[in-house]
Amino acid sequence: MTDTLFLTSEEVDGLATPAEYVAVVRDGYRQRGEGAPALPRQTFRRENPDGKLTNYSTILPETGAMGGYMYTSGFSGPNAWFVTPLFDAESGEPLALIDGASMNPFKTGATGAVAVDALARDDATTLAVIGSGAQARGQLHATATVRDLEQVRVFSPTPENRETFAAEFDDHLEASVDAVDSSAAAVSGADIVITATKASDPVFDGEDLEPGAHVTAMGQYTPGRRELDTTTIERATYVPDLRERVTQDAGSFLAALEAGVVDEDHVHAELGEVVAGTEPGRTSDDEITVFDSGGTGIETVAAAYMLYEKAREEGLGTEFPIAPASEALTGRLP
Repeated sequence: MTDTLFLTSEEVDGLATPAEYVAVVRDGYRQRGEGAPALPRQTFRRENPDGKLTNYSTILPETGAMGGYMYTSGFSGPNAWFVTPLFDAESGEPLALIDGASMNPFKTGATGAVAVDALARDDATTLAVIGSGAQARGQLHATATVRDLEQVRVFSPTPENRETFAAEFDDHLEASVDAVDSSAAAVSGADIVITATKASDPVFDGEDLEPGAHVTAMGQYTPGRRELDTTTIERATYVPDLRERVTQDAGSFLAALEAGVVDEDHVHAELGEVVAGTEPGRTSDDEITVFDSGGTGIETVAAAYMLYEKAREEGLGTEFPIAPASEALTGRLP
């Protein structure tokens, strides 16, 4: 038997700071850029009842951990259920099982922040956020740790939501945070643009992007759904989290590909390659860059292992035994 740690969402909540998430996720992507294996999400869909089962995984050899996410969504209601199994990359033993919901916006936001740090101009101070939900919060918390933001403009279609979001972050950040009444007003003059929506159609006009802007899009991991228009993809140096998922589910890129404005060679590099320095990132101040974030096991395992170590140090979690196959796999009836 081996003792495996179970961590509830409440125990995970607040266990690490946004900056700590960013640090471990950056290191995870560096490992990926140096050859660590990772697969894009795999999704199995049901029609009756309507729902889906999704998973993705990775091995981070230097971290010493492997695992990923497995989650369900749809089915009988609006809820999703996130489970993170974590294994020791040396022994293969199960280390932890984590209720992964509360860490989700922070590990995903950290990925966006790693991309901002790698691709945005060093002097970027103005940020546009399109979206006002949990993922937008995670993106802003993390991005504020990698750039000295002075002004943040947020737009979402519901005035109450964007105003509440702006008031929350205006109190939390040193930057001035304001709600605006259109995506164009948010994007105009912005150094960094973050889209964190469930939109099926583009949420801003690519012509509104300033030269030198960086865009992080994290709500477009379904072939028929896209936050970015073909103009944005065509104008930009395009960097996905995983190259393999671009033609699988990167909706904005697929739409640009279908429209004939780009081909598959338009993919500049994976984020990990830029972080590891094996491929260049931004090469000029007027270059437009795009990071397409669809979700991977890289940030999940990096964050989960950090939370596991912190929980051990603080005495959190509940241990439960898992039997190795050498003991339990007998084929005998009791």
